[in-house]
Parts: sequence; structure tokens; C-alpha cells
Amino acid sequence: MNKRFVGVLTFAFLVAAGASLVLYKVLVNRPQENPKAGPALANVVIAAKDLEVGTVLKEDDVKLAEWPLFLPLAAATEPKLVLGRGVITAIFAKEPIIETRLAAKGAGGGMAAMIPPGWRAVAVHVNEVVGVGGFVVPGMHVDVLISGQTPGGNGNQGTMTQTLLQNIEVLSAGQDFKKDAEGKPVAVQVVNMLVTPTQAEQLSLAANQTTIQLVLRNPLDHEIAKTPGTALVRLFNGNNSKPLPTTDGPIRPVVRRAPAPPPVVAVAAPAPVKEVPFVMEIISGKDKKEQKFASTPEVK
Repeated sequence: MNKRFVGVLTFAFLVAAGASLVLYKVLVNRPQENPKAGPALANVVIAAKDLEVGTVLKEDDVKLAEWPLFLPLAAATEPKLVLGRGVITAIFAKEPIIETRLAAKGAGGGMAAMIPPGWRAVAVHVNEVVGVGGFVVPGMHVDVLISGQTPGGNGNQGTMTQTLLQNIEVLSAGQDFKKDAEGKPVAVQVVNMLVTPTQAEQLSLAANQTTIQLVLRNPLDHEIAKTPGTALVRLFNGNNSKPLPTTDGPIRPVVRRAPAPPPVVAVAAPAPVKEVPFVMEIISGKDKKEQKFASTPEVK
């Protein structure tokens, strides 16, 4: 056998043996995992009890707990980061405290902490009918209808109803955020809604000059419907779809005039009857003659 071939084979064997020895030592020295130990944990701030909207967090409201390393996004890891901040979304016991559920630092608690920058909260007085039987509760979305007389109108249309605002979020219903003992919604007298500054002006004027009705809608339905509004005259006119007339200028009084008399048709006098002479034919033997008279003699 060729000595050169034997040398190459021996060298390859030694390299393979050395690599195997190194791999064996690495596997032996690797720390053994305990299958019962579970995943690695980290500290996270959780709610010690159910926290309602408007609550200002205190030390006894939160506590540290171990949580898997896969923490919720923006979860607080130290109690000092959340103390003194208001809750803007309900948090349940043993649930991690997340930044997005708390008001900004220094904003305090209550409803004011729930108002995003650039928005306003407007209170509207309601009753059981206006408040949709008490089902208008925080977090719901409503449409606002107004009913009244159109300014400058002639009054022939009667009361008009139109949609003023759509997809408005309800911040609170009354002074208490809770429901009754059975978990049913409670009819309240005041509803606070989240609106823009322009919508706040419209809603304030409508609350003082017209009658307001809230219409409950699905919170997932954000489509803005285009409605023409309706008037009292349409309800008694088969809900006619013709647009309501508008007055661009001042109202002018309607002058009612008496109907014009029918035209006189001239009747022509009958033509005089032309008298036809009465002709009598007289035959005497072979003689024949005619005798004419002025008019037809009366037959007695």
C-alpha cells in the first residue's frame, strides 16, 4: 500500500477524532434544563382589584407580580410609573397595567382625564326616552337628532327633524359610571359626549333651541349616513320624497285675490224667418192656374 495514502488516511482519522472529542465536551458541559421549571419570568405591575374609569391609582390598587417574558405592549414594570394617574378604561383584577389605559401624568382622574387633546366633553340633559331607555352608557356611540321649526320658514312644513351629529362617543351617563345591582343600565338625566370644538357649539345651541333625541348605534359602525331630514307635512303626505322648499330671502305675504268672472260669450240673434208664400193650384176642367197667398193659412 502506498505510504502517502496511509498517511492521509491517518491524518483524517486524527482530525475526526479530535472534532468528536470537542463536540462531546461541549455537550457534557452544557447546563441541563429542567422541564418542570417553565418559561422565564419578569416583574410586571398588575391591578390588585377591579379598577373603574376615573380611579386615581394608589399604592393599594396595584402590585408587582411575575409574568412571562412575553409582556403585553407598553406594560408597566414599576409601580411608581402608574401611581397618581387616572384610569380611562376599566381594568380588571390581576390584569397588567398598560400605559394606554391610563391618563397622562398630571392629568388627574375623573372624566377630565378621559378627554383626548383637542376634544371636548358636552353634557346634554336627557330623559328615559331621549336616553334610549337607559341603554346609553359609557363607551356607546350615538347619533343626535334635533326637532324644531326652521328659522325663516313659512311654517307650512310643520316641525322638522334632522340628524345633527353622527357616531358620537358617550363618555359618561350621569354622575356614576356603575350599573345597578343586577348589571342593568340605569336611566340617567345627564349624558356627557365626546365632541370636537365645532360640534360642541352646535350641540350647545341645539340643546337650548330645539328638542334633542339620541339614537343608539353599533360601536363598530362608523359609516356617516346622508339623510335629507323629514318634516311633519311629509308624514301626512305619504312620506313624499320631494325636497323641502327653502326660503333664501324675506318672507312675502301671500295675497289672495278673488277669482276672475267667467268670460261672457256673445250669442248671435237668430236670423229672421223668411216667409214662404202659400201656393194653391186650381184646376177647372182643362184649365189649371195657381193662386199665391201671403202666408200659410191657419188650419182650424
